[in-house]
Amino acid sequence: MTFPDLIESGRLVQGYDVSGPLSQTMAAAVDRDLHDPVWRTVFHRALCQDRRFQRGLFEPSHSLRIGKSLVPGPAALLHLMDHSYRQQDYDLDRVRALSKKTLALEEGYHFEYGLALVKTSASLVYTQTLALAHQLQPVTDSPSHFALYEQSCIRENWTRTNHLLIRRGY
Repeated sequence: MTFPDLIESGRLVQGYDVSGPLSQTMAAAVDRDLHDPVWRTVFHRALCQDRRFQRGLFEPSHSLRIGKSLVPGPAALLHLMDHSYRQQDYDLDRVRALSKKTLALEEGYHFEYGLALVKTSASLVYTQTLALAHQLQPVTDSPSHFALYEQSCIRENWTRTNHLLIRRGY
């Protein structure tokens, strides 16, 4: 909405359906991100160091339900920053399995970390899919998302037309 002229001209597009179950193609791409050690390192670094990235996944100013427990947001985020989560194997099947049962606290943390991985990867895969389908150039003002998307492009041998807008003041 900040650039109504770009929306009106069709250079900035919003409103695509990117919800619901993941197709097999999308799921496979998400799993490739989750199994990529470089992608996972970039993700974990962003989770630990990038406040905007953190807030996009978890709202640390509110309590979070982790498994059956209500945990203060800052404490939950600090726990999820532990390097052991970076070392854990995650894939879509594991996250789906965790989502279908009542979890104890530690399993709840594993689910939240895995869900954050899946949400981040799926958003970037949707970005690539839409960019190709509509001949658009992906643009972000998030250095962390830019780096994650760039790694996916390198690994998948996707054409890299990713652009990073440097914004000041927030």
